[in-house]
Amino acid sequence: MKYTDLGRDELLTLQKELLEEYEAIKSKGLSLDMSRGKPNKAQLDLSNSMNDILQSDSDYRTDNGFDVRNYGIMDGISECKKLFADLLGVKSENVIIFGASSLNIMYDYIAQCMLFGASGCKPWSKVDDVAFLCPVPGYDRHFGILENMGIRMINIPMDENGPDMDMIEEYIKNENVKGLFCVPKYSNPEGITFSDEVVKRFAALKPAAKDFRVMWDNAYIVHDCTETPDSLLNIFDEAAKAGSEDMFIEFVSTSKITFPGAGISALAASENNIKEIKKRMTAQIISHDKVNQLRHVRFLKNVEGINEHMKKHAAIIGPKFEAVLDGFKNNLDGLGIARWTKPNGGYFISLYVMKGIAKEVGRLCKEAGVTLTNVGATYPYGIDPDDSNIRIAPSYPDIDELTQAVEVLCICVRLAAVNKLLG
Repeated sequence: MKYTDLGRDELLTLQKELLEEYEAIKSKGLSLDMSRGKPNKAQLDLSNSMNDILQSDSDYRTDNGFDVRNYGIMDGISECKKLFADLLGVKSENVIIFGASSLNIMYDYIAQCMLFGASGCKPWSKVDDVAFLCPVPGYDRHFGILENMGIRMINIPMDENGPDMDMIEEYIKNENVKGLFCVPKYSNPEGITFSDEVVKRFAALKPAAKDFRVMWDNAYIVHDCTETPDSLLNIFDEAAKAGSEDMFIEFVSTSKITFPGAGISALAASENNIKEIKKRMTAQIISHDKVNQLRHVRFLKNVEGINEHMKKHAAIIGPKFEAVLDGFKNNLDGLGIARWTKPNGGYFISLYVMKGIAKEVGRLCKEAGVTLTNVGATYPYGIDPDDSNIRIAPSYPDIDELTQAVEVLCICVRLAAVNKLLG
């Protein structure tokens, strides 16, 4: 029975029952965390043998004899560039290897555009009212970069195929609109993958701004969790057909493949963009951690090795996604107060509750001992206009804790919905 079909007396009875259940949960003194999409210990342990992979003096030398412990090779050792080039489906010369954080590369690239511009255009800091398009709900740290730089953010709604391309095509007629952040595969937090049509329309964009940049954050490129993984068109293949290669900067890392705090990241871009970025890097750094690059190559070996490694991750995280989805189905299905995404991979599930109650659900969960991602964080400036979206991160808790946390969350959703309906 949908809650919206219940009469006031029925709602009052239900409210009393839910309050009793909620108070009983609070009395347990729980401390459960579903706030961030972090790998848990079992996932981290999968890469422990990488620590012992370089032992003898000769182990520290690349195929061409270079000692990775020393200075040099600013854009990354050739073996590592090839590994990422094969993963992304581009040429090695279109790849630069960086340190552990792809987010750091994104921040740095935006900062470069602010200070020096892109494609020979005026620095963004010299342009009045620079704006970025932001598919929502989206990744809070993307929004954090833009807010930190003083770049105005414009919400672009998403559906099961990706961002609203009609809106994007209209907004880019304004030359002050300089770019867009997106996660094209298993998006954060929706878990959706851009359709072929959406990718092709991205490649075919004709922005007024010559320095318009799409920040193509392919964070979950190999993070499949089911037997029916999503597929994503190669953006550079499509961009080559449209002659728009300079528009895209693609990012990837091993953060959720090996060690989040000690991985490697990479950027893929057109020849023109690579040349521009490397020129600026010469004043910024001599080289990144090549020891870490080499040990990753020796451990992962090739794309096939990465895929086999990620199957082990899927065996750990897949059942957690199932536990969350089963919990939602068993406790919320058919009540007319919530809906949720059912991704085939990535790290997140989006829960949508009745408009106007998401923050209240977050408050109730916190008081009951369950920590969620800050409600609203999946929108620019932390403001969800519908107060409806809650990002669920299943990866970090053990499955028993996760199951318990989802049960508490569902009680809080039901209680908040009844309170809302009662006014």
